Amino acid sequence: MEFLYGNLLEIQWQQIVMWLIGGVLIYLAIKKKMEPTLLLPIGFGAIMVNLPFSGAVSQLVDGVLESGPLSTLYDAGISNELFPLILFIGIGAMIDFGPVLSNPKLMIFGAAAQFGIFFTLCMASMFFDIKDAAAISIIGAADGPTSIVVAMKLGSKYLGAIMVAEYSYMALVPIIQPPVIKLLTTKKERLIRMPYKQASVSKTTRILFPIIITIIAGIIAPSSVALIGFLMFGNLIRECGVLDSLSDTAQNVLANLITLFLGITVASQMQAENFLKKETLMILGLGLIAFIFDTAGGVLFAKFLNIFLKEKINPMIGAAGISAFPMSGRIVNKMGLEEDKQNFLLMHSIGVNVSGQIASVIAGGLILNFFMK
Repeated sequence: MEFLYGNLLEIQWQQIVMWLIGGVLIYLAIKKKMEPTLLLPIGFGAIMVNLPFSGAVSQLVDGVLESGPLSTLYDAGISNELFPLILFIGIGAMIDFGPVLSNPKLMIFGAAAQFGIFFTLCMASMFFDIKDAAAISIIGAADGPTSIVVAMKLGSKYLGAIMVAEYSYMALVPIIQPPVIKLLTTKKERLIRMPYKQASVSKTTRILFPIIITIIAGIIAPSSVALIGFLMFGNLIRECGVLDSLSDTAQNVLANLITLFLGITVASQMQAENFLKKETLMILGLGLIAFIFDTAGGVLFAKFLNIFLKEKINPMIGAAGISAFPMSGRIVNKMGLEEDKQNFLLMHSIGVNVSGQIASVIAGGLILNFFMK
């Protein structure tokens, strides 16, 4: 009983706050179904690592370092970027690049929607070291694996806060994007119809696409080769036609299992003494700014193009250029149907959405090229 009483006395108010934060993440995952495969393990892990003398993380006991399983997983899968890269194989296997291959000009909107990354980099650099600012700006990629890899390679000490911000805002995309889109567009613009002319894409084209994209991205941003390469390798497994069982495994079992390990391992960086800082609130705020300006960048770029185009583009599809796949594409389609029940934008918005997946990885590679010195 004395031992139990001693443990109770070791509980600090900061740890209780982290329990509450963990509880909120678990609530959002279960009750609101917001990114449950990530927020649930992150929330539960946050509680685990904030118990007194938690055996889940490595710590000194009588002068001897005892390894905790979450710390071991972190060293084995996060510090060397292994988990995020393996997850990219699964994500690549999920993506159908057909819509963008049938209409390649949609890829430009994926690039435009990365504006929030570079805008946030400028803002974050006023408050943080330039490498930490660069890692924080990648929250705007709306791409968890890319954020982890960039933060790790740049040696950011704010990985836990960056990951919580990244995945929380990805889950909140249905709440964040619509007000921004409506603010920047008129009803007339939202009513613009974009007929979809389905063009057949040959199997050869589908197979060559991931190979060519990897080569081009590697030349533009060499630091992105691992990121884009694993993503495109996953897509090649999907499209080659001879590895169907592996493709199914990558999309479901592999992606879900790695996501669970990723979430609970990231939580090892959410110990109260490292997480409960004013910098965490600043990172959450900057992450929200990144998402807002990503959305705005895509919408405003579409509006700019409409000045010169005879066949107008519905500016809402520009918002789908963030990498939150497929949520952002579905949101744009839903907003189009709310304005006009016959205005189907899904294939256009999904095409922009998958373009954003590629663009966000390249943007991450460019950030690494600039700041990983």
